[in-house]
Amino acid sequence: MRRLKFLLRPSWLLLALVVVGFAYACFTVLAPWQLGKNTSTGERNDRIAESLSRDPVPVGDLIGDGEPARDDEWRRVTATGSYLPNSDVLLRLRSVDSKPAYEVLTPFVLDDGRTILVNRGFVRPVLGTEVPPIEAAPTGQVTLEARIRVSEGTVPGKEPFRDAGFLQVYYIDTPQVAAATGIDLAGGYLQLADGQPGGLGTIALPQLDAGPYLSYGLQWLAFGIMAPLGLGYVVWAELRERRKAKAQTAAAPDPETPPAPRTTEEKLADRYGRSR
Repeated sequence: MRRLKFLLRPSWLLLALVVVGFAYACFTVLAPWQLGKNTSTGERNDRIAESLSRDPVPVGDLIGDGEPARDDEWRRVTATGSYLPNSDVLLRLRSVDSKPAYEVLTPFVLDDGRTILVNRGFVRPVLGTEVPPIEAAPTGQVTLEARIRVSEGTVPGKEPFRDAGFLQVYYIDTPQVAAATGIDLAGGYLQLADGQPGGLGTIALPQLDAGPYLSYGLQWLAFGIMAPLGLGYVVWAELRERRKAKAQTAAAPDPETPPAPRTTEEKLADRYGRSR
């Protein structure tokens, strides 16, 4: 055990702490995060693929007081009613086709009296981030085809605010928009299909591939295994170098030790050898 006392030095203790912390984060945070995204992406893709072969249903069949069921998200629906005039809400800091965009959210009063938020699509900012002119939604009764979506949620510090004549939000969160506008909104929202009344730039469906999340998750698991193994190798290499240095020190002559006395035979041989 004395050979391992060097591991109690602060530098080695700090290295061990970093390695253990990194491995712990790999197994409990980083890998589960990526594997969870892989699972949720796969479930989303399955729902979208299934919706392509199913007929649209009236939106009233899927909405209630709360959010739509997660299994119903991305279902194709129809909605008959009218847009609420002068009630557009801008969703900021979005990207469409890798370019900045605003998305336009407009409350829609259904023919049964309930109101649901509709994502009418996107518009591009002008002069940097300036809000462009936005085409108003049509008046009167219309029938929409859309997909039912679940609210994104929000985070503290990202509160709605008014700018450029519009209420602006960072997330499509129905309770937050309802509170900011004072409009009683049903749970979830609608994402318009292409070519619908009031539609702006169409927001395309996500690509139906699993993405890199599974490989990223497996990589984090591998890193979590490799980190302690790497630490073990470094400890082994240090022990090997210490043993090598100790062996070299033991084999080297001690410069402070006086030479052994010469024998008489060595002295005579030395003397007569020189006389010849």
